[in-house]
Amino acid sequence: MNPQRRTERGFTLIELLVTAAISIVIVAGLGEVIQATVASKAVLNERIGITREAGFAMDRMVRAVSHSRRLLLPLNDNPATNWPEHIREETVPPSAPIGSSTLATAVLTVTLPAYVDLDFDGVPDADDDGDGQIDEDLPNDNHHDFFPGIMLIDDDGDGSVDDGTGWAEDDEDGLVNEDPLDGIDNDGDGSIDEDPPSDNTGDGCSGLCSIDDDGDGQVDEGSIDDDDEDGGTFDDPYDPVVFYLNSGTLVERTPVPWNEDGISTPDGPVDGRDFVASAIAENVTRLRFERLPMRNGIQLVDITLELTGANGQTVSLNRRVSIGGAL
Repeated sequence: MNPQRRTERGFTLIELLVTAAISIVIVAGLGEVIQATVASKAVLNERIGITREAGFAMDRMVRAVSHSRRLLLPLNDNPATNWPEHIREETVPPSAPIGSSTLATAVLTVTLPAYVDLDFDGVPDADDDGDGQIDEDLPNDNHHDFFPGIMLIDDDGDGSVDDGTGWAEDDEDGLVNEDPLDGIDNDGDGSIDEDPPSDNTGDGCSGLCSIDDDGDGQVDEGSIDDDDEDGGTFDDPYDPVVFYLNSGTLVERTPVPWNEDGISTPDGPVDGRDFVASAIAENVTRLRFERLPMRNGIQLVDITLELTGANGQTVSLNRRVSIGGAL
């Protein structure tokens, strides 16, 4: 017998079954690890995505506010109503309105910053009359859109859109031209200078009475509706930039200096009805704007934005910004 001969044999059935069972356990464990890894990656990617999206949208709002000269909405709180006009909050699913308001909506509106020049003519789009000044000669219809308040927007938070007595009712409070630009709350609604007439200061003079507004050596020349004494009347309205929620989508509405809507009546092809609307964030579950009390002449607005992804990841951002703080 050859002493170097090796004994050779195969695996027994029991050994094969044990090996198979161990392999199944190992593969199942690996499968769970792989699934968990894939799920974790999906959650991480979702969080990164909605964080980036929320940051972009917040930056858009902060930039507009910090470069604007005036906060139009939210209004100050009106002591005569039972809901807070200075806070505009909306959630998805919808939150219940406060008091006798019929619909909770979030809206932020500022006047168009001077850096916007969409037609690239070298003149800020906010300078409608091209005289080097902005928002200095408002018409009765401050936004020149032929609607009470701001077109298609619930200005006063009562749940109704464009409700009022006519074009000249700029705050949807039922009164017309009752709050001139004089730094006083003339109508007692909590807001100041929010509904001026075409004679913006309400003093019966062209520009300010007894003042040479345009530095040409003449005083109070022209119509009482010519608030900057440039020879034109109410030719420089507010151009509102609007941020609002539409079924979970945050929309930015920007006025444009061309005839976007194709309407040229009643007084020209370009007016406050010409704007473009762009989605700047999806999957918004909470949007909140609050007008804070003035401090040392500085108007602050508090902005909260929350996004929730399909996997349940939520990102919430909050910024407090001063109107015109970057100017």
